[in-house]
Amino acid sequence: MALSDVSYFGIRHHGPGSADSLVQALQELKPVAVLIEGPADASPLLPLLARPEMQPPVALLCYPEDDPASTSFWPFAEFSPEYQATLWAVTNNAAVRFIDLPSSARTAPIEAVGETESDGTEANVEADLAPHLRDPIGTLAQAAGYEDGESWWSDIIEQNPQPGPIFAAIADAMTTLRDGEGPLAAFEAKREAHMRLEIAAARKEFDGPIAIVCGAFHVPALQATRPLKEDQALLRGLARRKSMMTWAPWTGPRLALGFGYGAGVVAPGWCKHLWQTRGQGDSSVLWLAKIAAVLRAKGHMVSTASLIEAERLARTLAVIRERPKPGFEELRDAAIAALFNGEALLWALVEAELLLGADVGEIPPDTPLAPLIEDLQRNQKAARLKPEALERELSVDLRSESGLFRSTLLHRLSVLGVHWGKLTDSGRSRGTFRERWTLSWEPEYAVRLVENLVYGPTIEKAANGRLIQMIGAATSLDAMAALVQGAITANLSEASIAGLAALEDRAARSSECLEILTSVPPLADIIRYGEARKTETARLSGLLERLIVEGGIALAYAARDLDAQASTTLVGAMRKADESISLVEPEQDVLDAWRNGLAAVLDGSRSTALVAGCAAHLLYEAGHLSADAATGLIARRLSPGTPVTEAAGFFEGFFSTAGQRLIYDEGLRGAVDAWLASLDEDAFIAHLPLLRRVFSHLDSMERRRLIEAVLGRAACLPAGLTPTPDGGEAWRRHLERLGPLLMSEARNG
Repeated sequence: MALSDVSYFGIRHHGPGSADSLVQALQELKPVAVLIEGPADASPLLPLLARPEMQPPVALLCYPEDDPASTSFWPFAEFSPEYQATLWAVTNNAAVRFIDLPSSARTAPIEAVGETESDGTEANVEADLAPHLRDPIGTLAQAAGYEDGESWWSDIIEQNPQPGPIFAAIADAMTTLRDGEGPLAAFEAKREAHMRLEIAAARKEFDGPIAIVCGAFHVPALQATRPLKEDQALLRGLARRKSMMTWAPWTGPRLALGFGYGAGVVAPGWCKHLWQTRGQGDSSVLWLAKIAAVLRAKGHMVSTASLIEAERLARTLAVIRERPKPGFEELRDAAIAALFNGEALLWALVEAELLLGADVGEIPPDTPLAPLIEDLQRNQKAARLKPEALERELSVDLRSESGLFRSTLLHRLSVLGVHWGKLTDSGRSRGTFRERWTLSWEPEYAVRLVENLVYGPTIEKAANGRLIQMIGAATSLDAMAALVQGAITANLSEASIAGLAALEDRAARSSECLEILTSVPPLADIIRYGEARKTETARLSGLLERLIVEGGIALAYAARDLDAQASTTLVGAMRKADESISLVEPEQDVLDAWRNGLAAVLDGSRSTALVAGCAAHLLYEAGHLSADAATGLIARRLSPGTPVTEAAGFFEGFFSTAGQRLIYDEGLRGAVDAWLASLDEDAFIAHLPLLRRVFSHLDSMERRRLIEAVLGRAACLPAGLTPTPDGGEAWRRHLERLGPLLMSEARNG
C-alpha cells in the first residue's frame, strides 16, 4: 500500500479482521476524506452512524418514492469495516461519503431480501446483473488448498489483522483473478465507472490523502486509469427515480448467510466476538468461557476441567486441519465432545444464541424515518415493548389498559403483514380476556411497513386502509366475516364500519349454506367477547341472527347427495356453527330455526349419511332428541337392512366427537352392538379404521372406562335388564376383535 494521494482498502464486508486492519491503516494514513462503497445520494446520512444513540446492527433503507415495495438495504454491524471507517472519519474530522451508484439509479426490479454480489454491501441484487466472478474469495481459497472461502479468509485476514501487507496482497490477488475474467455485466460496469468518477472528483476537491473503502473485488477496477469521458459515456442516460432514505434497526441473525443475505457472514456472533475481544488475549479461550456462561445460565453444570479439555481439543483439531488457530468450527466440535458428551443435539440448544446472537439495533430518536417506522417506534415506546431477535413469550390481560394497547398494536401490525407477534393459541386466546403471544422481530418488517405507506402514514390509518381494500376484494361471506373480526379485534373503526356494510350486503345476496355457516363463528366470537374490547355489537347481533336463520333453511338442501370431501367439510362447518350458536344464546325463534334445519337434514331421504349423523348428534346434545329416540334412531340407521357404507357414515357422523357416550349410555351401546353383530368378518375388518377414528377422540382414561363398561356390563346389570337381546354375548364376541385395538389406543393415549 503506497502512501500516495489515494489509497485503496479492499475489505470483506462484515469482516472483523478487515475492520481492525482498516482502522489501523486509517490511523497511520490519516486521510482528509474517506470514500466508501455505498449509494452516493445517502451520503448525508452517513455521519448519523457516529451518533452515540446509533447502536448497530442498523441498515440504510432506500426506496423509490413511487414504489416503496422496491426497497434496498445496506446493513452495518459493529464489526463492519464501513461502519468503523465512518466512525474514524467523524472522530477525526475527515470528510466521509458514499461513492457507488445512487439509489435513485437502481431502477431494475429487486427483491426485498435477496442474494447479492460476493463483495457488495447491498441486501439486494439487481435483475440485470449477468454472471461474472461470483466468488473471488473462494477461488483464492481453492488455490491455497482450502475447501471454502470462509475458512481461508478467516485464517488469513479476520483472525490475523495485518494492516500494511494485507491490503496490498489482496489488491494483487484480485488483479490476477480479474485479468482472467471476461467483461462485467452492464450494471456492474456502471457501478465501477461511477465510483471512479467520484474518486476523480474527490482528488480535485481535497488536498491530502484520500482513503477508498470498497469490496476487495472492485479494487483493481478503481485503481485502473481510464479516460473520464469513457466513464461518463457509460453513465449517460442512466434512469433515475426519486428515492427516500433513512436508517432502520437490523438484527444480528439477519447478517448471516444462512438467512439469505448474500454479503453476510456464516456466524455473526463469532465475528462480533472477534471484534470485541481483539487485544484481550486468546479469543478461543474467551469463546469457550462464553459457551460455559450460556450453558450455566440454562442450568447445565460445566466444570473447569471440561473447559480445559475442550480448549486443548480445539487446538489439536486446528493442527490436524492445518489452520493457524482454532476457528468457531473447531471450538464447536471441541465443545460438543468435551462439554456435551458428544451430543450434537445439545449444541443446537445454544448454537443460535452463540453464533447468530440476538442483537437488535437502535437508531437515534430524531433520525428522519419513513412515517410508518416512526409511528411504530412511538407505539413500541408507549407499549414498553422492545424488539428482540430471539423469541420471547408475552401474556396480555385485555382488561387492563396497557394489555389492551399492546394487543391492539400487535393485531394492527399483523394486518399489515408485520407478524412481530404471533398468537400462540389463537383458538383459545381469541374470545377470552387473556392473550398469549410469541414475539420475534425480523428486519424485513421495516420493508413491510414501507410497502404499506400507500395505505396511510400511521399504523392505525395504514391498517384501516389495507383491511378496507382486503374486504373489498373478498369473494366469500366467510372470508369477509373473518376480515371484519380482524378489524374489530384490532380496533380499526373505519374498516369495521366498511366491513359490516359489505358483510350485510353480501349476506343479503348469499344463499350458499357452507359460506353462511363458516361466517357464523367469527361473528359469534365478536359478539360474545365484545366486552373484552368494548365493541358495539347491536348491529352485528342482528346480522348474525339473520345468518343463523338462513343457514338453517339452506342446510337441508346443502346436505343432499354429497361426496366424501364435501360432506366432511359441511360437517365441520355445522359443528363449529352449532358451538358458536350455543355460546351466543340467540332469541328462541332463531335457535328454533337452526334446530329445525338440523331436523330437516335428519329426516331428509337424500341427506348424506355422514351429515345426517352429525345433525342427529347435535340435536341429541341440545336435548331435542331424547335418549330413547336416539337409541331407536341408531338402531334403525345401523340395522342390517341399511347399506354398510351408509350405516358407517351415520355412525361416524354421530360418534366422531361423541364416542364417550358409549361409556355411559347402555341403549346406544346396544344399538351399536346390534350393528357390529350384523357385519360379516370382511366388513368388520374394513370398518376398523372408522372405529379407530371414533375412538381417537377419547383420552386414555375414557378408553379404559369403555373397556370396563363392555367387559363388566352383563354381570353388573340388574336382573331382567340386559343391554342387548342376546344378553351381551355379542359384546363379548366383538370384544375379542375390538379389545386389542382399544387397549392399544389406551396405551398410546
